[in-house]
This record gives sequence, C-alpha cells and structure tokens, in this order.
Amino acid sequence: MACHEDKTKGKAVHSAMAMGCNSCHEIRTVKDVTHIKLITPTPSALCLTCHADKNAAEIKGKIHPPAVRDCLKCHDPHTSENKNQLLKPATGDQKENLCLTCHTTGLNVPEKGSRHAALDMGCDTCHTTHKTGEVGKVEFDFHLTKAPPALCIDCHDPKGADLQKAHQNQPFDKANCVSCHDPHQSASPKLMAKFMHPPFADKQCEVCHAPAKDGKVVLTQADAKSLCVTCHSEKTDQIEKAKVQHPGAAGDCTDCHSPHASQQPGLPKTNAVDICLGCHSEQADQAKKRVLHQPAFTQGCGTCHEPHGGDNDHLLRAKGNALCLECHGPDSAPQKLEAEHVLTIFGGKVKLPDDYYKKNRVAILPLRYGLGHPVAGHPVQDLLDPKDPTKVAKQLNCLTCHQPHSSAQEGLLVKDQANNMAFCDTCHKNRFEMKSTKP
Repeated sequence: MACHEDKTKGKAVHSAMAMGCNSCHEIRTVKDVTHIKLITPTPSALCLTCHADKNAAEIKGKIHPPAVRDCLKCHDPHTSENKNQLLKPATGDQKENLCLTCHTTGLNVPEKGSRHAALDMGCDTCHTTHKTGEVGKVEFDFHLTKAPPALCIDCHDPKGADLQKAHQNQPFDKANCVSCHDPHQSASPKLMAKFMHPPFADKQCEVCHAPAKDGKVVLTQADAKSLCVTCHSEKTDQIEKAKVQHPGAAGDCTDCHSPHASQQPGLPKTNAVDICLGCHSEQADQAKKRVLHQPAFTQGCGTCHEPHGGDNDHLLRAKGNALCLECHGPDSAPQKLEAEHVLTIFGGKVKLPDDYYKKNRVAILPLRYGLGHPVAGHPVQDLLDPKDPTKVAKQLNCLTCHQPHSSAQEGLLVKDQANNMAFCDTCHKNRFEMKSTKP
C-alpha cells in the first residue's frame, strides 16, 4: 500500500482491501519487470469467489444485464465516493447518474408529456439492482424494492383529497398503479400509460362506473362482460360464431384485458405474451429454450393467433405457409399507418412498430414458384406427383423443418436439431444426389 494508498481511502472501500492485494492480484517479477494480474481469468469470476450469491448462472429470474458478466461496469473494485462502490451515484443528471449511462429513462419527455418526480430522488428509491426472484412477479422482474401498489403508497397517500378527486372518488387503493400509469415518463399528462380505453382517456368514468358503494366498485351493468358488449358487440359475435373457438375468450373480458389502460395495444392486463402463458403453461415451458421466435415471446401471441376465435386450426391467422410468409415471404407488404407510427399485417388486424422489420432483422425469403429456401431450388411447399399433378408426392411446409415457438438451436429447426448437413440427412438419402429423398 506504500504506492497505492489512494486505493484505501474513500467513503466506500471494498472490504477485500483489508485482506491484502494478494487476495485478488497475482504479482510476478521477471528480470526486474513486475507483472500484475488477477488470480482469475476475468474480473467477474474474481468477484464471484466472494460474492457467490450474485452468480448469474445459478440465479433464477431476470437479472440486470451488466450483472451477468461485467461487475466493473457499475462498481469500482477498490474504493468509491458512492455506496456499494458504484462508479457514479444513482442520482443526478445524465452526466452524474450511473444508471443513465445505459438507460435514457426520463431524459426525452415529450413537450406535452409528464415525468415522475421520483426520478430526481434517485433510481435506487424504487429499484434494487441485484434483486431477483420468481419470473412474472413485477417486484423481481423490474428489481423493485417492493411491488406496487405498496411501493407507490410510500409516497402517494391514496386517502389524500387530491388523489381521491383525480380518481373521481372510485376505490383505487388496492389497484396496481402501473396498470394505468407509467412509473417513469409518459407522452401524456399524469404519467398515463401509452394505450388507454377511450372512456377512460376521456374521463367518462360514468359510462362504466356507478358511484362506489361501501368502498367497492359498482358497474353500470350486471357484470364486466355485459358492460363490454354494449360497445364491443362485434367481439361477442366473433367469439360465439368462430369456427374454432377460444375457451379463454368465453369468460369475462377483464380476465385478459385492462378496462382502463395498458402499455401495449389491445390493453392486455400484463403484456401480449404473459397474458396468454397464464393459461397455456405448455408454451411457457417453450420459453425456457435458448432461441425464441420473436413474435411468440416478445411481440405477442396475437401476432400469429386470433385471440377471440377464428377459422383455422390452433386459432392461426392463416393456413399453412401463408402464416409464415406474411412476414417472411417475397411478397410481404406490411401497410404503414403514418399517423400511428405502426405497420399492419394480415389485412390490418395486427399492428407492429414501424421499425419492426429493421430492428428484428426479419428474413425475407427469395422464393419463386414455391422454391428457394434454404438454398436455390429447394421446395418449401407440397411436391406434386409428376405423373399425376392431382396427387401430392411429398408433403412439405415450413413446419417440416422449423418449430414455430422456440428451439435449443439457431434456426428454430425441428427436434432442436443443429443447423448442419446432418439435419438435411434426415430427408435426403445422400449428399451427392440431394434431389433424392427418403420416403
């Protein structure tokens, strides 16, 4: 420490300093040249020798990305003027706040938008960076100090006159605040969520609500579904008359939809993926695989499936290859709605962000006459018998080779197989005559 005394001073000194430099560093001198390196191959591996509870490989739940492999992205290994040896504090403006090195939350608020004042108190007012736990619980997924509404009530008194008036004296103290409000910033006043139910957005609460009674919500109709169909009767018709019906759509609309607001179109109570996985647990298991199909586990199940009922098996929006080629086909032509900054597919039934294709690098296949993937001349649809074109000699479609939801390997190939020639061998008799296939 004679040369590095500065490493022992500061408001937050790493406890390992008391153990001596050799607890982390290996020092070698060769021909009067001193070499210093860590005793482990990487800094994160070194940190885990003491902080084993932070090992991402053994933690269940969502982990803050820097904590997976790079402790030094946030922490100084020796000393700091900030608690937990952070490189910067978790408060202040973009230049001062460590979190804002990666996150832009609260920095670009629209002119008529709103910003949560709690941001000025510091990110750690609401967040505990390393907190993890059961996937699906907001407290753990977003590393919160506690789950809402308990977190919100720490600052906002639900019995306050101003809040009571803003909620038109409807009971809200047990409601999930973030189902209607964005906790950071919004393009709308009062931190309202991005998508709002029109009566809610227009403050026409009386359309759906009668005055509260005994501290409980009272609807203007007998139940939630009866209330919804007064405006959305076309959905009732779809649910009841669909050739292939969705049992989940037969219940209350509010089983899946928020009646007030949501961060996603269609007003799902959670998000466009988890709202379906709550019932379809077999697909939730698919999410554990390494490679996930973006529409299935990010954009939302409704990208490919009709949630209220449809005409095709599995509630798919199109039959056979037409479903996949809506995005991946050479004739894929999403329509752009400039005013909404979205693209639409399936005749306007599905809306995607306007940068969806570019951001997700959606592959457009160079197909002609049903040929061209994965190599030129390879068929992607049924092969007809040349002797009798009315008969199918070989059934073939996208699902012959690909899984629609997830895979353990790149390419989403069936049975989690790797993308190599061994996969091709499952159909082709030999590699010298690839046109010849096994029966």
